[in-house]
Amino acid sequence: MESLKELYKIGKGPSSSHTMGPERAARDFSRLYPRAARFKVTLYGSLAYTGRGHLTDKVILATLAPKPCGIVFDTEKQDLPHPNMMKFEGFDEHGLRLGKKKYYSIGGGNIRAEDEPETRPEDVYPFANFEEILRYAKEKNCTLDRIVYDFEGEEIKDFLLYVWHTMQSAIWRGIDTEGLLPGELKVVRKAKTLFETVPEHEEPEALEKRHLCAFAFATSEENASGGTIVTAPTCGASGVLPAALFYLSRKHGFSEEKVVAALAVAGLIGITVKQNASVSGAEAGCQAEIGTATAMAAGAVCRLFDASADEIEYAAEIALEHQLGLTCDPIGGYVQIPCIERNAIASQRALSAAALARILKGTRKISFDLIVKTMYETGKDLNARYRETSEGGLAAYYKVS
Repeated sequence: MESLKELYKIGKGPSSSHTMGPERAARDFSRLYPRAARFKVTLYGSLAYTGRGHLTDKVILATLAPKPCGIVFDTEKQDLPHPNMMKFEGFDEHGLRLGKKKYYSIGGGNIRAEDEPETRPEDVYPFANFEEILRYAKEKNCTLDRIVYDFEGEEIKDFLLYVWHTMQSAIWRGIDTEGLLPGELKVVRKAKTLFETVPEHEEPEALEKRHLCAFAFATSEENASGGTIVTAPTCGASGVLPAALFYLSRKHGFSEEKVVAALAVAGLIGITVKQNASVSGAEAGCQAEIGTATAMAAGAVCRLFDASADEIEYAAEIALEHQLGLTCDPIGGYVQIPCIERNAIASQRALSAAALARILKGTRKISFDLIVKTMYETGKDLNARYRETSEGGLAAYYKVS
């Protein structure tokens, strides 16, 4: 399994596959053809269908600037080798093409070039699945976060602390900002209102849910506006894990060391899904993004309260199991509706899954690995209309005026 640094990526939203990936591809192509006077980029599949709403064209233009670039959205080409494909072409001042290259944005901000063999980042962990992680923890009598420190080195703590600080910054910016999100939907930012508005006769439980949702809204709205966030595991699902950690840290005063341990555990859950399935909405629907994020958050919550490795696995399994079949249908291609509210609801589910697992430990029948496999098979069976193409579901029925 790969490093947690391949899971937690820090960059600008609103989509790891639609902005971070294309940005990396543009940088790579401009490096290959520094003599190019202008560029042409053709987007296919999900990038073509939802690229405008995801700001794909804007991030490519900004990365290749000041050189001019034409963007083509090709929604006709079918039978693509990957749902997030793009073709870059470079031309000299006389219009002669210097070269071309196709890239696939494979999720989590990662890319793969067409002419390169399909490779994974160098493995850091000698595990194939979560069962092997649990077996190792029991053999060594250690916590799951200790496994991360042993295989990644103690320096991974500094990286995870930076991740945590970045997450907190996104939340604080989000709950301090008002106005409209970019795009044709004219969605009002709601995090500040959720955080500050106190309903009459508000019960303590309602207050807790309101604040938890406010934190999820804050990160998701920052993501939708192109702000700096952390993929956890993606941009579109970046609000779930930070909201849970931020809320509980404020409530219980957990130390940064404890939060870092929780992020390490969440990371193990996330890379297990990446290794054995997918975290890309274009490949497996929103269950791959929000589902994985909910599982990561549930496991992290358990670690905050010193739950056992078995309880952590159970919480992650519950969280992912009850997101199976979740479709990806962003209205207008924007990571706004239903994405932002979905992050808030998922953060609540994560806390519920953690609570269930700690009470019902020892009674479960389903392993986390089995749910991961099921999620991936479900994702492959989903009609393409429900895999980030904005052709089905809410995206089909709600028309942007």
